[in-house]
Amino acid sequence: MSMSAVSEQAPSGLRRSLGVRDLMVYGLLFIAPMAPVGVFGVLDAKSHGALASVYLAATVAMGLTAFSYAQMVRAVPQTGSVYAYARAGLGEGPGFIAGWMAMLDYLLIPAVAYLFSGIALHSLVPDVPRWLWTALAVVVTTVLNLIGVRTAAAVGFAVLTLEIAVLAVFVTAAVVTLAQDGARRGWDTPFTAVGDFSLTAVISAVSVAVLSYLGFDAIATFVEEAVGASAAVAKALLWCLALAGVLFVAQTYLAALLEPMTPQQLAADPAAQGSAFYDTVESGVGHWLHVLVAAGKAIGAAFAALAGQAAAGRLVFAMGRDGRLPRVLGSVDPGSAVPRRALLAAAAVTMAAAVWAADRDDGLEQLTSVVNVGALTAFVLLHASVIGWYTVRHGSRDRLRHLVVPVLGIAVIGAVVHEASTTAQIVGLAWLAVGLMVFGVQGGTASGVDGRR
Repeated sequence: MSMSAVSEQAPSGLRRSLGVRDLMVYGLLFIAPMAPVGVFGVLDAKSHGALASVYLAATVAMGLTAFSYAQMVRAVPQTGSVYAYARAGLGEGPGFIAGWMAMLDYLLIPAVAYLFSGIALHSLVPDVPRWLWTALAVVVTTVLNLIGVRTAAAVGFAVLTLEIAVLAVFVTAAVVTLAQDGARRGWDTPFTAVGDFSLTAVISAVSVAVLSYLGFDAIATFVEEAVGASAAVAKALLWCLALAGVLFVAQTYLAALLEPMTPQQLAADPAAQGSAFYDTVESGVGHWLHVLVAAGKAIGAAFAALAGQAAAGRLVFAMGRDGRLPRVLGSVDPGSAVPRRALLAAAAVTMAAAVWAADRDDGLEQLTSVVNVGALTAFVLLHASVIGWYTVRHGSRDRLRHLVVPVLGIAVIGAVVHEASTTAQIVGLAWLAVGLMVFGVQGGTASGVDGRR
């Protein structure tokens, strides 16, 4: 078999209709251009004000993972993403575990995004319960996903344009305010910190900032629906991550200069960290921008969940098609050319998690504490798959791309997982244990790409 690819065909009935722009729309929607808004205060406190340095470091760290995705999507252009890559590079067992762990992430990240949307809408119309707004967001985006991938991509592009427009208004207003009134902190402090720079503090903050990027990998799940297949997906992955990094660094740099509280004050007042970005906009520019940013965040969160739900559905579909989940989930609707049953199954799980969290005071904390573990575990197996496929199986002599980069990626992700909360680590281990039991009960191998090919 050629080292370059297992197959460039879409054998499952999925329709190739997504260009590079569409793929980047899904990736940026899932990430959300204003993702740092929710964690701005936490990062400011943790990094001693070196927010821009945190996001520069996080972009480089996740760039290693994006590079490994670009390598594997060319070798295994199948919709299962890291599930398919680990099967090809490492074998059936690691492949199943990669898919199982990624499924935890793909199901919970949309739930968090739906919850963000429900919270924001409830703040605007408090007479409607938070859980009802959350459920409504799930229903609307699920319908769009069921209609078809092109329709969802078109609506998603419109929402993404709106989000970027809101971000552009914030950047313009912040620049004008800074030009007129000056900065509240030193102009270099978003890179050098307020007070003494601490590398340890920046690394600790990176473990949180990395969560802002989770979702770019969802692009790889659409490879069987992409015009240009693996080449288009690889390009979209790298460009999406680079663009997100630029947006994140720019907005956190400007917001840090307008921040009325010091990092030390935020660290001493955890309750103020969640609303720090909105409070900064309110005091620095005005209430009108606060309302605009909050509304943009509410809409953007719902459609970030749309992209996440679509990716989750395709992962469930791929595992059902290969017999690792019930095969009834591995079919494609002939009319819309989408994996309807897999999408509905993913939506049901996401709905349950999101509504449960929306009805609890600590629901957001509970969900966000575990969303990263599944993805990060899958990323470790992704990097290992690059080594397994290229270096071990095919004797690649390109040590930089096929050995050094994935080893660095594993080391970085290992450090991030080490910094995760104890709750997240326990949930991750429990989910892994269940996955190992499921695989043990199934036994044997399934159809498709496996480790012996």
